[in-house]
Amino acid sequence: MDSYTAFLAGKVRRVGSLGLSATESDVHGWLHPWQREIVAWAVRKGRAAIWADTGLGKTVMQIEWARLSGDRALIVAPLAVCQQTVREAAKIGVTARYLRADDGRPGLMVTNFEMADRFDPHALDAVVLDEASILKQADGKTRTKLIQHFAPVRARLACTATPAPNDPEELTSQAEFLGVMPRVEMLAAYFVHDDEGWRLKGHAQQPMYRWMTSWAVALRRPSDIGWPDDGYLLPELRIAPEVVDVELQAEDGHLLRVSIGGVGGRAAVRRETLAARVARTIELVDASHADGQRPEPWMVWCGLNDEQDALARKFGSRAFSVTGSMTPEVKVDLLYRWLDGERPILLSKTSILGMGVNMQHCARIAFVGLGDSWEQYYQAIRRCWRYGQTRPVIAHIVLSHLEGQIAANVQRKERQVSRMIDGLVAAMRSEWSPDR
Repeated sequence: MDSYTAFLAGKVRRVGSLGLSATESDVHGWLHPWQREIVAWAVRKGRAAIWADTGLGKTVMQIEWARLSGDRALIVAPLAVCQQTVREAAKIGVTARYLRADDGRPGLMVTNFEMADRFDPHALDAVVLDEASILKQADGKTRTKLIQHFAPVRARLACTATPAPNDPEELTSQAEFLGVMPRVEMLAAYFVHDDEGWRLKGHAQQPMYRWMTSWAVALRRPSDIGWPDDGYLLPELRIAPEVVDVELQAEDGHLLRVSIGGVGGRAAVRRETLAARVARTIELVDASHADGQRPEPWMVWCGLNDEQDALARKFGSRAFSVTGSMTPEVKVDLLYRWLDGERPILLSKTSILGMGVNMQHCARIAFVGLGDSWEQYYQAIRRCWRYGQTRPVIAHIVLSHLEGQIAANVQRKERQVSRMIDGLVAAMRSEWSPDR
C-alpha cells in the first residue's frame, strides 16, 4: 500500500460511530422501509449526511433522526422551511416547536439560520442542518460561525438535495461541520490548487467516494440504495426556451454584440433586455389565465428588483411579491397564503425562496432571465418538479439570444454535476444494496 492510499485508508478508519443504538423498527412506521433504513443508520453513525433529492422525504427523515438522537434536538433550516418542518413533524405525531431562541425545555426545536447562535450547543444532544449546502453559499464568517458554534454537540446531521462532491467549499464545509475531517486535511488529501482555484484530483475521486460512504448517503431515487422506485417516478418536465428579440448595444469595435462577457457584461445585457423579458413573462401568465377556468398557479423567479417590481405592478392583486427587504414574518406569511391558493402568482428570487419549500400544487414556472448558478436553477425547478407532483411541469426560461450563453453554461454545470453524482451513487450502492 503506497503512502497516499494508506493516508486515505486512515481517514476512513477515523470516521467511526458516535451515535445511539437504533434499528428500523425504532423509526416511525409512516416512513418507507428505505427511509427507515437510512434514519437508523444515521442515528447509529451519530454524525452523518443525508443527500437525498427533492421529494424523497428528507424532512421526515431528519425529524425522526432528531427524535431518536437525544432528548433535546434542534433543526436549523431556511426561514421559509421552518413552519413546513413543524407541519411535517405533526403528521408523524412529533411535536416540534419553532423558536427564535432556546426556551430550555426538552423536545424537538426548529429555528432559522439567522437565530442559530441563540441556542446553547452544550445543552443540545443533536443538531440538524437542513439545506446544508447553505454552508457553501454563506459568507466565510457565517459558515465558520455555524461550524464552530455546533462543534460541542455530540450528534450532527447535514441534509441537502444538491451535494456537489467536486466542490471543495461544499464538501469541506459539511465534513467539517460533522467533525469527520478538518478542511486543511481534506484539501490536502483530495484537491489540488491551480490558477482556477481548488479542484478535485483526478486520481482522488474514487478514494474520496469510498471515504464518503462511511459518513454520507446520496440518492436520487430509492433504487440507488437497492429499493424499488414504486411511487417515485416523476411526471414530465418540459423546459421551454422563450427567446425575446432585442437589439443590443454593440460592443466597442464591433457592429454587433457577440459576447455576453463577464459579470459586468451579464448585468448590462440583463438590464437592456429587461422590458422585453418582463413583457414575454406577462404574456405567458396571462395566456394561461384567459380560459375562464380557475387561474393556473405560477412561480415566477426574478433576478433583478426592477423585474420583480414591474411584474408586481402588472399582476396587481393576482400576485404576491416576496422581496428581500420584507421581515421574515411577512415573507413566510405571503408564501403560505400563495400555497393556500389565495392568489395564483408568486414572485420572488431564488436566493429568498429557492430552497426547501414544497410547491407541488404549482406546475408552471417562469425564469425572468437566468443566472450562472446551476444549483439555484436546479433548486428553483425542484420546488415544483418533485416527488408528489401529479402534473407535467413546464419551466419557461425567458432570455434574449445572447443570454443563451448563460443557459449553455448552466447546462454544462448540470452535466458535470450529474457525472459526479453518478460516481458517488455507484460507490455507495455496494454499501447500501444488501440482498433483500
